[in-house]
Formats: sequence, C-alpha cells, structure tokens
Amino acid sequence: MTLREHIVELRNRLLVCVLAIVVGTIVGWIFYNQAFDFLTRPFLTSVASLAKEEGSEKIPQLTFPGVGNALTFRIKISALFGLILAAPVWLYQLWAFIAPGLHRSERKWAMIFSAIATPLFAGGIVVAYWTLPKGIEILLGFTPLDIQNLVELPDYLDFVLRTMLVFGVAFLIPLVVVLLNMLGVVPSAVLSKFRPYIVLVIFVFAAVATPSGDPFTMCLLAIPMCLLFFIAEVITRVLDKRKARKIEELLAD
Repeated sequence: MTLREHIVELRNRLLVCVLAIVVGTIVGWIFYNQAFDFLTRPFLTSVASLAKEEGSEKIPQLTFPGVGNALTFRIKISALFGLILAAPVWLYQLWAFIAPGLHRSERKWAMIFSAIATPLFAGGIVVAYWTLPKGIEILLGFTPLDIQNLVELPDYLDFVLRTMLVFGVAFLIPLVVVLLNMLGVVPSAVLSKFRPYIVLVIFVFAAVATPSGDPFTMCLLAIPMCLLFFIAEVITRVLDKRKARKIEELLAD
C-alpha cells in the first residue's frame, strides 16, 4: 500500500472507532443511573460503615460544586461508558491496522500478550473496586468531628478511575518482566539476586501510586504484585533453562 492508501485506511478506521464510541456514549446516557450507582457504591458503603461506628450526624456526602456540573458529570460518565463499551471495536480496528505490518511470529506473540494482559488488567480493576470502600472509609475517618466532609463528585470520579487504572497497570508489570526475559534483557538470575530490593520497590510504588495512600490499599496492591512477581520469576527461570538446553543441543551438534 502507498502512503496515501495507509492514510485513507487510518481515516476510515478512526471514523469507525468514533462512531462506535458515539453509539456507546448514547447507550451510556440511557443507562446512566446504573453506572452512577456502580461508581458511587464504594463511597456509600464506606459512609454506611462510618455511620454505624460514629453515628449519623455530619456524615460525608457527595455533592456537585455548581449548577451545570450535574450535566457535565453525566456527559463524562456516558462518554466513559461509551469508551469501555466500544473497546472491542476500537481495539479490533487498531489491531487490523497494525497486524499486516507484523511477521507471523510477531502476530502470534501479540495475541498471546493480549490474551494474558486482558484478564490481568481486569483482575487489577476488580481488586481496586473491592478495596475502595475500606480505603475511602479510612480516609474519611480522619475528618474532625465538628467538620462536615462534602466530597465533590468530579473529584470522587477522578479518584476512583485513578485507583482502578493504577491497580490495572500494576497487575501488568509481571507480564512485562516475562517479556523482558524472553527478549534477553532481564535474566532470571538477576531477578533472584535483586528480589529483596524489587519487593521493596513494589511496596514503595504501591505507597506512591495509590491515590488514597492508606496502608490497607497499599498492601492490597503490593501483596498481589509481589505474588505475581514471584510467579513471573518462576516462569523466567523455566524459560532460561529452556534457552540453556537449546544452546547445549546446538553446541553438541
């Protein structure tokens, strides 16, 4: 294909992606109440827990900071819903545009990477959503008794999305370690040698990356990351043994 044909193909695929996201956004607008309930449930759960412990006076509340913010917030939620709903379409379009330029082996490894990365990322999001109520409860617990904590919904949405994104990306790090080992960049011996320091770095990363910053959320991010790292280390050890065996066979021949 010529450069012009590539540009035309890219334009057509981008148009399909935009249309899919628009349709998904419309669906998100229709199911806004369900999406809103899903996103605010961790906050309401934490508030209910605080109310049982400290009473119902001056409990934290979600608020909008202005007259037009309710509409803006609904548009954001609908667009986010549309982006997620249209993910199979725009991911396919991206793959269809890139795949013809890859070798058969590269396409194979890209599909394997995607097949492993998707459940890992989704698992990180599930863990993040599960930890949110407790993390929010800990943070709200620092509010003085004489102060009413009014949490603005746009800030709350950013907090929830950042937490989910951090957990999702963090769960992909062991996969990146295995890929680097397959490329010969990080041998398993190096991982074993620096294991204590890597664990320390994981906990520091969890402390810095989690938006809440509380020890509970930090540990719930760091501990699964450590377990996934240990699994990745075992996989790299097996891969290095296979590489060494193949080299010995080649030298023997």
